[in-house]
Order: sequence, then C-alpha cells, then structure tokens
Amino acid sequence: MNWADLTKKQKILDKYRPLSPDIVSNLDAWFRVELTYSSNAIEGNTLTRQETAVVLEKGLTVGGKPLKDHVEATNHAGALDYIRDLVRGAPSQLGESVILSIYDLVLRGVDDRNAGRYRDVPVRISGSTVVLPNPRKVPVLMAAFVAWLSDAARLHPAALACEAHYRLVTIHPFVDGNGRTARLLMNLILLMHGYPPAIIQVTERLAYLNALETAQLGGPKDSFEQLIAAAIDRSLDIYIDACRGGEPVEVTPGRQLRIGELAKVSGESTSTIRFWLKEGLISVASVTPSGYQLFDDGAVIRCRRIQELKQSRLTLAEIKLRFV
Repeated sequence: MNWADLTKKQKILDKYRPLSPDIVSNLDAWFRVELTYSSNAIEGNTLTRQETAVVLEKGLTVGGKPLKDHVEATNHAGALDYIRDLVRGAPSQLGESVILSIYDLVLRGVDDRNAGRYRDVPVRISGSTVVLPNPRKVPVLMAAFVAWLSDAARLHPAALACEAHYRLVTIHPFVDGNGRTARLLMNLILLMHGYPPAIIQVTERLAYLNALETAQLGGPKDSFEQLIAAAIDRSLDIYIDACRGGEPVEVTPGRQLRIGELAKVSGESTSTIRFWLKEGLISVASVTPSGYQLFDDGAVIRCRRIQELKQSRLTLAEIKLRFV
C-alpha cells in the first residue's frame, strides 16, 4: 500500500460528502471509544474495550480497575473532542501551544505537575536501546518541529501525519504520554485533510513499537509507514461502507461477536470466517478466559470489504495484498 492508494480511496469517500448527520454521529461515537481504548491500551491501560465504552458513555467507574485508568480514558476522549474543534485549520497553524494543550488534556489529573509542559529530566523507553534527546534540547527540537510542520505542505497528507507522529514521539518531549499525544496529533492532521482518524489496533502493538524502534535506531521507516497507511485504509473502509449502505454502519462501541455471530452478521459460513482468519484477512479482537475468540465491528467491516473485492473478481491472494 502507498499514499497514492489512500488518495484514490479518499476520493471515493469525497463523493458522499457531505455525510448525513446520522452517519457522522454514529461514526464519531464509535471512533471516540475505539481510539481511546486502543491508544490507552497500547500504553498499558487495563480497561477493556467494553469498559472504556461504559466509562465514556455512562460516566461510570469499573470495579477493580485503577482510578488512573478511568482518568486516562476520559482525558483521551476529551483530547479527541478538542482536536475535532481544530479541524478547520491547517497543519501550518499547529504551533507548540496546540501540542502542549493536547498533552495537557492527556495528562490532566494523572500528573498535574508535568501536564502541559516539556520534560526537564532525562527519560528512557522501557525495554528499548533508543537514546532520547537531552531535556535541554527539547525546546529547540520542538521549535524546529513546528517550523517543519509549517513548511511541509508538499507532503501527501497521510505521509505528513505519519511523519509528524514519528518526529514527535522521537523527540519525546514529555515525561509521559508521548505516544498518545503523537497519535492525537497524527489524527488531527488527517482530519484537517478530510481523512478519518487512524486506529492502531491493540493487536498491532508489538509491530508498531518495533517499527518505531527500528526507524529510531537508524533503520528503514518502511514498516512504520506501512502500518500507519494500513490503519488509515481501514478507517476509510469503515466510512465508505457506512456511506454505501445509505445509513449509519451498524457499529456499537464495545460490541464483541463470537465467530458464529460474525458469520451470521456477514452472511458467510463459519468455516469461511475461520479460513479468512487463518489467512490473516481478519483478526481477533480479544479472547475470553474460556478461550472463545471475539471479533469487533472492525471485523464486520473487513468481511464486507472482502465480499466487495471478491465481487470484483479478485482472488483471495490479491485481496490479501490490499490489506498489507
């Protein structure tokens, strides 16, 4: 997959604009939960997808879970609301104050001393050999970063979002919350250019962190860029599928389906779903303590996309390449 492929798919989505208020409302609600759950879980938050939905939609706490995890969920959702208010602007207008405001929302109530300010202490990434910048260099590096943002219009919007994510997390300007802030900034840039936000799935955590580390150690950035491109592509599929249906896509924040339920919803046999799973065309969202595989609404969207591509007479091997 490359950036040009995303342009083609965005043009398909553009044909449906302006989207109906029902579709926008439904998708915004789903992405709010999914982005919050996945971004926080990548950083070690213990709330499940369903628990995140309960916290955000009902304002309830989950017994046995740390208060910090609840605050992180409401903070991330609040930061998402904040960046949605900024989408009428342009990346060239994204100064340090905006980035610090996003970070303040991420860390507020968790670490008020450091919320909204650059770090003044050395930090390391647990389990990594990446050497991060000295704290004295952070203000200079951040000034250079926003200067780069203001002069990066030549880049493809998705490439710009990806690179901004990489550069910010590599500067690592904060004591904590660098990954969440970088992903929020990436999605703000995508939204500014008419793309849906990209979700890095929890199942991709290791691949995501490894791809980042490889690039930060001087290796190729290809794996990281491909992972981000695939995440954007998935989100475009979700939006396009909702528009083609003429009504909001049937997504419910936190919903989990067993394989038989996924087969019924998608109109396929259970054996077909198992085969697609084996081939890596769909993925498991979670596994119950008793061993049952559970699938989220992203799997429903992916099944519909596979069916659509099969109708175009693509082989499964060709379809698989579309999802790499």
